Amino acid sequence: MYFLAAEGGESTHNPIIPLWQEIVVGSVAFAVLCFVLMKFVFPRMEQTFQARVDAIEGGIKRAEAAQAEANQLLEQYRAQLAEARTDAAKIRDDARADAEGIRQDILAKAREESDRVIQAGKDALAAERATIVRELRTEVGTIAVDLASKIVGESLADEARRKGTVDRFLSGLESTGAR
Repeated sequence: MYFLAAEGGESTHNPIIPLWQEIVVGSVAFAVLCFVLMKFVFPRMEQTFQARVDAIEGGIKRAEAAQAEANQLLEQYRAQLAEARTDAAKIRDDARADAEGIRQDILAKAREESDRVIQAGKDALAAERATIVRELRTEVGTIAVDLASKIVGESLADEARRKGTVDRFLSGLESTGAR
């Protein structure tokens, strides 16, 4: 262009200083660009940035709330665990006390049963002794009558006399043995 301008006879222009027409067109274009950016782009960018900030801050708040809730739940679980341990210890102690009570009841019942068996044995022995004594009286009486018959030389066959004689003899033995 410089060569064309020189040929056309126009004055030469300094390339460092722009033409006034270019400055006006550039300024208008810059003003239109700034207007469009300020009116449409910057508010949209501000909304996007604000949404992002809200999302980040909301996420942090939600994380803090979740952390606080988790800490609260952890404390509740710890309290429940301590309570469960206390309950378990109480149940163990109660079970031990119940077992000791049952043990004492079983021992008492065993003693009662033992005493009952011993008493039944004593009663059975007393009854057996009485039976043996009765049988022995009869047998001793028969032997005594036979012996007395041989000694006296007469028959003591009469049952009433015989029974009286045997009873007197045995009573005498008992009174002699009791002394």
